[in-house]
Amino acid sequence: MKKVLCVIVVSMFSVARANGKNVDLSTVTPRNSVQLTIYNSEDLTLVRETRTISLKEGVNPLQFSWAQTLIDPTSVDIRFKTHADEIDLLDTTFHHQKREMLYWNVRSEFEGDVTLEITYFTSGISWSADYACITDPAERSMSFDGYVRITNDSGEDYANAGIRMVVGTINLVEKIEALAKQGVIGLNDVRHYREGRRSKMSNRARGAVHKELEAAADFAQSAPKQIIKQGLSEYFIYTVPGTETVRHTWSKRMRLFRGLDVPFRVLYRYRAEAYGRQLVRLFMLKNDQAGHLGETPLPDGMLRLFRDNGRDGLSFVSQQPIKYVPIGQEIEMNLGPDPEVIHEHVRLSSSRDNFWFHRSGATVYYSPSEGHRIEIRDSVAGWDDHDMWIERIRNYRDQPIQVEFRRSFPGHVVFRSDLAPTLHDFRTPQFSAIIEAGAKRELSYELVTHQGYNKKQDNVTLAGKS
Repeated sequence: MKKVLCVIVVSMFSVARANGKNVDLSTVTPRNSVQLTIYNSEDLTLVRETRTISLKEGVNPLQFSWAQTLIDPTSVDIRFKTHADEIDLLDTTFHHQKREMLYWNVRSEFEGDVTLEITYFTSGISWSADYACITDPAERSMSFDGYVRITNDSGEDYANAGIRMVVGTINLVEKIEALAKQGVIGLNDVRHYREGRRSKMSNRARGAVHKELEAAADFAQSAPKQIIKQGLSEYFIYTVPGTETVRHTWSKRMRLFRGLDVPFRVLYRYRAEAYGRQLVRLFMLKNDQAGHLGETPLPDGMLRLFRDNGRDGLSFVSQQPIKYVPIGQEIEMNLGPDPEVIHEHVRLSSSRDNFWFHRSGATVYYSPSEGHRIEIRDSVAGWDDHDMWIERIRNYRDQPIQVEFRRSFPGHVVFRSDLAPTLHDFRTPQFSAIIEAGAKRELSYELVTHQGYNKKQDNVTLAGKS
């Protein structure tokens, strides 16, 4: 059975009883509040919880247990929020026979209630994003809804928790789950704990986490809820107003944002390295305010695209994962090949010229009838290959389409074309064209490849047709 994360305060109180004696009271103090800061780049969650405890004057032992949870025991920290100048933390002890428990000894100069804050890192809590997009029947605009799903497999229930979700990459030296499952904490770990290196994270990562914690705004109590976005350094924080209960083994899905009438354009691309050897259809939209998005970056997630069929129904179009999309960057929705747009890559002709020969030797022959005869041996040392190609496009759709081609060629190549090509890189020309509705068009170009002695470099040079 799962045990509840608890803080036990053991102290002596005078209680009015029939026998009039002092009795020992062990009190499990409930949380006043709890806040979860969940990273999606690592299996890492920063937990900050506050509790109210009663202290007596003198030394008070506090016990913290994380039985059957995935808490990193080396990251547990305690801080007193009230009466801090009257309270001293004397020591922290890990008992070798109780692997999932630590003890604090606290000296107090007064007797009464105090508020303490406990922070630690845990694994097992994650969040993920997904997106649902629906285009209009004419495929000119779409709705773009984002959602987040929080999943708790940490071994601990977090009731009425404030939730923040962080987009960004951190550098973990060790995985939190591995630390939590190590069980026995050795002397070196205790020494690290006492020296202040409790998190096993890089100093920069730990500092960033606590900076974000202190910089966060208070959680608003509003209805309906709207997730608040906040940029901080190289991280971005999504804050859920109010509180949510996240129980162990449960998942909860919430709306991240809603985009209405998001414009997009349709584009056909050939890029073998990105999409394979096929012409694919893409929906292109931009994560900016002009595109009715652009208030926040979009975290990694799964995107599902539907089309309104005009008959009060939806048609499923595609599903694909998307990577982190910063503000201002384009989003590509790959719909795959379009059966109404036919593409053929055809070579029209091939020839060779501009030969260079290498004289490899000579042989002298003699016969009584012919006398001396010399045969000279030459070999081909260089030449140029000429290949004429066309990209043949047949557009059977009822509207014009834009096509883009990007092809890479090894060796010393001259790319001759009147298609106004540009270079994507030193060996990859690219060009585009508009194909009218119901039309066929052939986009032609010539490749002149210098071979052997004629090859002087390894790149593509652009030239007009000769």
